[in-house]
This record gives sequence, structure tokens and C-alpha cells, in this order.
Amino acid sequence: MRLSVDNPVRLGLRANAAQFTLLVAVNALVGGLLGSERTVLPLLAEREFRLTAYTAALTYILAFGAIKAVTNFAAGALADRYGRKPVLIAGWLAGIPVPLIIIWAPSWGWVVAANVLLGVSQGLAWSTTVIMKIDLAGPARRGLAMGLNEAAGYLAVATTALVTGWLAADHGLRPAPFLLGLAHAALGLGLSVAFVRETHGHAHAEGATHTGVHDQALPTRQVAALASWREPALSSASQAGMVNNLNDGLAWGLFPILFAAAGLSLTRIGVLAALYPAVWGLGQLVTGPASDRYGRKPFVVTGMLAQAAALAWIALADSFAGWAGAAVLLGAGTAAVYPTLLAAIGDVAHPTWRARAVGVYRLWRDGGFAVGALLAGVVADLAGIRAAVWVVAAVTAASGLLVWARMYETHRPGKVARPGP
Repeated sequence: MRLSVDNPVRLGLRANAAQFTLLVAVNALVGGLLGSERTVLPLLAEREFRLTAYTAALTYILAFGAIKAVTNFAAGALADRYGRKPVLIAGWLAGIPVPLIIIWAPSWGWVVAANVLLGVSQGLAWSTTVIMKIDLAGPARRGLAMGLNEAAGYLAVATTALVTGWLAADHGLRPAPFLLGLAHAALGLGLSVAFVRETHGHAHAEGATHTGVHDQALPTRQVAALASWREPALSSASQAGMVNNLNDGLAWGLFPILFAAAGLSLTRIGVLAALYPAVWGLGQLVTGPASDRYGRKPFVVTGMLAQAAALAWIALADSFAGWAGAAVLLGAGTAAVYPTLLAAIGDVAHPTWRARAVGVYRLWRDGGFAVGALLAGVVADLAGIRAAVWVVAAVTAASGLLVWARMYETHRPGKVARPGP
């Protein structure tokens, strides 16, 4: 791709403020579509479709996570080959039918099918907004860029989880909560088609000045190997991301059922379902830019251990106040990890294969939804929901210790990260 001398590409948040702000808004809509399910769908499985086995009830998260993981990988490769904007639009087109299918679903299989489409939509759209913001931001403020991106997405998840809880309490589990998701998808598609601009040229511009060990163009197979096991920082980020979303899958699928079994109202369940992603979203406005200043690794290790502690607290608690405190800690721990891992991938990966590295990372990270749904469902069926929470807490703590032992620091201000062997 040739860059026009008359219209040179400029990197940085200030130079690209208008497009960056638009992409933040678009990602908020992506998160809003996801959030429309967080409070209502676990209760829909139990109350309308009469699913009593936790493993069966969590099939929609397993389907969502598995498909989203694979689509994340494809999104990176497609974004490098065809550009970012077409992939973003394709993601919205896949998302439009999701709320309608759930509204009209005559059986649980239709809900699972809707979440297959949701996985495709989220994999294409959210991955692409991440890649586009990394393109625009350049290396200096990558943590801030990812903090803003993920904050917008998860604040929208929190807001829609809260609002759909209110809607369900006043109007029933269907259709009102899912009409909000449909509005998010329609608006996101319109903004993406009409106003979002291609950012692939920004990656090429940064690539001309990037230095590191793996600067040459790499085949996708080698990128996958680096991000999965060969490169210490990239592979550490991938495993931590996977475990992070493993415990998010647990929170999404089983926490509303745990809270309902304790006698909490739909409104209070909605508050708890919103509190965790709200703290997660707001916290990233602090942790993302802080990682630009202090480095990535301390935030990842501390965040994973904080999540493990929060999950143990949830397993021990039995009241709204106790669960609310644990939700705040869980959100804070996730906020420390989420934008920092993405920024670390951007630090290490060369711009010519960075989109594919993000895709591989998100393949592993969102595969955690599927692993979490399967693991939590099986343990909950065998020993109860609280036992499942304890198991996931132990896995999360082990992940944090593994990052501490294996990951090197990828960001020191003024220096470019150099991938290891």
C-alpha cells in the first residue's frame, strides 16, 4: 500500500481523534449487543426452557466462545488481507439477526444458534475495532488506546445488563430486553458503513519505522506459533487471556443462577450482573494508560491474582452486599489485565503481522468462554455452583503465577519491545 505524499498518514491519538472517538462509540455498541444477554439469558434457560442441568444451560456460552475464538483468528487474517472496514461491517451484518432469533426462539437450540451468530459478530466486530485503534494510536499510547476501547465495550455491557434487568422485571424475559440489543446492532452497522474509515495504511506507516527481531513479514502459521507457545510474552498473554475469559464465562452463565437461588430479585441480579463489568470498564481508563507508564507485567500478575481472590469471596458470600464487594474486586482485577494484555501484544508484534497476532491472542482468550462453560458446567453438575467457583479461582491464581514466572516486560517508555526466541 502506497501512502500519498499529499495526504500523509499520521499516528497518534490526537492526530486521529475524530476517527478514534467514533471507533470507541462503535465498540460501545458491540459491547451493548453482548450485554443484552448477560442478565436475562441464564434465567431464560431456567424459567422458560426448563433446563435443569448446568452443563446444558451453558451450551450457549460454549457455542458463543468457541465460534468467537475461531472468528477472532479469522478476523486478524481477513483484516490484513482485505482491510479493516469490510471485516467490521461483516461483523455487524452477522449480529443483526441475533436478538430476533432469541425473541422468536421456540426451543433452546434456537438460542444456541443465535449465539453462534453472536460469536461470529463479536469476533469480527470487536477484533476489528481493537486492530483499528492499535493502528491509529501508534506505539506511545497503546495502553491508553486499549483502555479506552475496552472501557467503552464493557461499560456498555454493564449498562445493558442493568437496563435489561429492569426491562425483564417490568415486561418479562422476552421480547423487551432483546429489542435493546437489536437497536445497538442497527446503529452500529449504520455508523460503520457511513463514517468509519479504513486504517490499514496506518499499520503500514508504523511498519516502516518498527524495529525488532521478527520484523519481516511472517506466514500465519509462524505467527500462530509465536503467539501460542514459542514467544514468552505473547504466549503468556494468550494463556492469561484464556483464563480471564474462562472466569468471565463462569460469571456470565452461573452467577445469575446462584444469586436467584439465594432469593435475590431480578433487579438486584441485574445490579450485580452490571457491577462487575462496570468496574471492569471504568477501571481500564486507569490501568490502560498506567501500563504505558509503569509497564504491562505488574498489572497482568496483580490482576489475575485479584480475580482469583474475588472468585473465592463469591464462593464464600451469601448476601447481596458480599457479592457486590466481590464483584467490585473481580471487575478491578479484570480491568488490570484486559487492556494490558492487548497492549502487550501490540508492543511485541510487528505491524505487518500484528492483526494476525491479535487474532491468535483473541482465539485463545475467547476460547476461555467455551472452556469456562464446559468446566464450570461439569463441576456445578457434580458438586454445585460454589464448587465450580472454587475450581475456577484456583485456575486463575495459577495463571497469574505462570505470567509472573514466564512473561518479560514488553513496554518501557522510549524503547521498542524485542520478541524473544
